[in-house]
Amino acid sequence: MSFFILTNNPRVQKLQEEGLEVLFSEASYVGILQQARDMIHKGHRLLTHPLSGSVKPKEGPYKSVMLSSNQGALDRESLELIENAIITTEKFPDKSPYWTPKVLDDLALVDYTLITSALPSAQA
Repeated sequence: MSFFILTNNPRVQKLQEEGLEVLFSEASYVGILQQARDMIHKGHRLLTHPLSGSVKPKEGPYKSVMLSSNQGALDRESLELIENAIITTEKFPDKSPYWTPKVLDDLALVDYTLITSALPSAQA
C-alpha cells in the first residue's frame, strides 16, 4: 500500500532520510488533525487511528498520522474518525506550560514510536 505520514514532529520528519514520504507541517496537534481531515475530503484514507496511544490529546504538541497516497471516493469511516478526534482533542486543556525541553524530547519519541510501529503493516 502506498502511504504518507503527516506530522508536526521533527523526529518523524527525519524518516524522509529512510525514503518514506513525510509531509511536515508546523501546525499544532489539532492543526495536524484538521489537515488530515482536509486530505480525507480529497479522497485519502486514514491508515492510523488519530488518537492512538495512551497519551491524551494536547498532553503533548506532536501528532503524526498515516494516510493513503491514493485518492479515491470519500471514505466515510476515515472522516468520522478524524472528526471525532478533532472534537475530542478540543475538549482537553492546553498543557504547553509544562513542556520542558526534556519533556518535549520524550513526547517526540512517544509519537515517533507510535507511528513507526504502524510501518510494518503499512509496508506489507
